[in-house]
Amino acid sequence: MSVQQLAGEWEVADTTLNIPHPYEDGMAEEWIESHGPGYEAKKLATFAVVLRDSEELIGAIGLRVNFSLNKGDLGYWIGKPYWNLGYATEAARSIIAFGFDDLGLNRIHACHFARNPSSGRVMEKIGMLREGTARQDTMKWGKYEDLVTYGMLREDWLEIQQSPRSL
Repeated sequence: MSVQQLAGEWEVADTTLNIPHPYEDGMAEEWIESHGPGYEAKKLATFAVVLRDSEELIGAIGLRVNFSLNKGDLGYWIGKPYWNLGYATEAARSIIAFGFDDLGLNRIHACHFARNPSSGRVMEKIGMLREGTARQDTMKWGKYEDLVTYGMLREDWLEIQQSPRSL
């Protein structure tokens, strides 16, 4: 499936802050074309989430990086046919490792709409800690949304890696 088909589903767009609906022709290409310049500018690291065997696209995950503050903002989406199969957790675990081990970040945080607890479960499964809820912090489609924030520090990540029951 294509980015437009997967991200353009109403349920996917509804549960994310930055995905529009409808997802019009040309939007996917424009979004994809922004990845290279964002990576070269050391501001973005966006990756396709694909099935291991077929390399079929099922979503995307990335970090918006602020090296002056040594932190990253995690964001992801997974196409609806692939929800609740563990793909978001696996991808999130991988990008957290990339952020701490390869980019040398000190902190990674992520937010989700309070009405989307599945996203929070992904964050908890990878070891992020719930830091709080910002009430009516943002707006999606003309409606105020509460944002739940999770965070992880490099020291948390290192502790998880040393644990005999590593995530």
